[in-house]
Amino acid sequence: MGQNFALNMASKGFSVCVGNRSPAKVDLTVQRAKDEGNLPLVGSTSPAEFISKIAKPRKVIILVMAGKPVDETIAQLSEHMEPGDIIVDGGNEWLNNSIRRAEELEPKGIHFVGMGISGGEEGARNGPSLMPGGPREAYDQLEPIIMKCAAQLSEHMEPGDIIVDGGNEWLNNSIRRAEELEPKGIHFVGMGISGGEEGARNGPSLMPGGPREAYDQLEPIIMKCAAQVSDGACTGYVGPVGSGNYVKMVHNGIEYGDMQLIAEVYDVLRSIVGMSNDEMSKTFAKWNEGILDSYLIEITYKILAKPDDVTGEGYVVDYVLDKTGSKGTGRWTVQEAAEQSVAAPTLAAALDSRYISSRKEERVAASKVLDGPKETPNVSKFQIIEDLEAALYAAKICSYAQGMGLIKAASDSKDWNIDLSMCAKMWKGGCIIRAKLLDKIQAAFSSNPSLSNLMVDPAFATELNERSMAWRRIITLCVASGVSCPALCASLNYFDSYRRESLPANLTQAQRDFFGGHTYERIDREGPFHCAWTDAHKAIGDISERTAGEKATRD
Repeated sequence: MGQNFALNMASKGFSVCVGNRSPAKVDLTVQRAKDEGNLPLVGSTSPAEFISKIAKPRKVIILVMAGKPVDETIAQLSEHMEPGDIIVDGGNEWLNNSIRRAEELEPKGIHFVGMGISGGEEGARNGPSLMPGGPREAYDQLEPIIMKCAAQLSEHMEPGDIIVDGGNEWLNNSIRRAEELEPKGIHFVGMGISGGEEGARNGPSLMPGGPREAYDQLEPIIMKCAAQVSDGACTGYVGPVGSGNYVKMVHNGIEYGDMQLIAEVYDVLRSIVGMSNDEMSKTFAKWNEGILDSYLIEITYKILAKPDDVTGEGYVVDYVLDKTGSKGTGRWTVQEAAEQSVAAPTLAAALDSRYISSRKEERVAASKVLDGPKETPNVSKFQIIEDLEAALYAAKICSYAQGMGLIKAASDSKDWNIDLSMCAKMWKGGCIIRAKLLDKIQAAFSSNPSLSNLMVDPAFATELNERSMAWRRIITLCVASGVSCPALCASLNYFDSYRRESLPANLTQAQRDFFGGHTYERIDREGPFHCAWTDAHKAIGDISERTAGEKATRD
């Protein structure tokens, strides 16, 4: 990518010097510059020579692997740099590392800019997306370069044209882009796409949000390109710009929850039941023929049965390090649930589980000092397997209920008017969370578009009630065996909290009024109240002033 971005800058008329630990790569870049029209690009053989060939104030762009290589490169280059020079890191770097580097370079008077670059090799050469963050004075010097080198789609477009962003984008960015393009008469559509490489090629789930007139022009294309199920294409008009991104974000949050639930069931089968990989694979394959039929269950039984292709011994899954990565959409979903005051405990538990998994070294150390149960229950393996199927299905219903509840809350607050039954239809094919269960979810919201929660749909309520004891037995077994099941447990707690007419929240609110004068509502009369709990408590004045902030948050 560094070579292509250097050629990009040179092709825009900027004089460029390149350096690399490999002389051959430098020579290749210089030769490419000559072949592509004698571009103003020269090479260097050392950090000192590299810096000496750049005009002051120097603008140095680093494109190396994130982490330690960046620190080493900065150390080598900064020795030869002067106050007022600029270092730009164009790698995929963690923000705290960029902040630290800026602080380390500040005493030397060297500016540091962390610039995200997206577009791959082709984008780097012809125009990528550039996302710089750093001192304004440094950006002002860089602006002429990056403005010319970045992608320039809209410059070549006309009023009435449409730009569709199919990435996993934060909804506010889509809204901002739509506003920026509006004066040019260019329509912007943020379209969530799910299905991975296979789905993209053969038919993904498409979730477009943008101007209706833009969607109407896109409809003939996306209706044919989307995944096709028995009742049509897995796409449709979601709503205004940002809504498509939102639905895709929640899709990914549900995906996090679904994957964690399956992982916990796998852990029970492996750690408590003592099944082999082949036995577990056959169990998941059998479940995939029934109510749990889904893409994620399907790939689970295939993963468990795959022999190791490196050593030729055992199975691939047993060699995979137990650290789960994430790209951010699951975190966005949990953050947005908090913003909308919507409970999403299964999705949050899945996210937390990924965070805990990433602390592998800490867990290894903890395993040597923290003990689990000394004795474990003796339960029929047949009963456990039967209960697991029921528990997984019930927990999945709760996970979808949380996701749908979040979409509904956002749609109501933003006046998007999202059709939840259509969301279910869009997810029935092509995407990662496609599942037989979505037929019933679609039917539930088609029958009652104003359904307050998926769990209270008559069909789902019956299924949850029928599986409740099996679900509880599995969680009790996990707790007694010392096998964590955060998502399964979070789903059950969600179910139990939602189904109870009375919760202990009355005590919590009383505590808030005691220490903070936050007031409380009564069950026997209207209006907010405050109690002088002790002689030390005094009148708090106008109660409405104390509750104004909470009302604004709820509204």
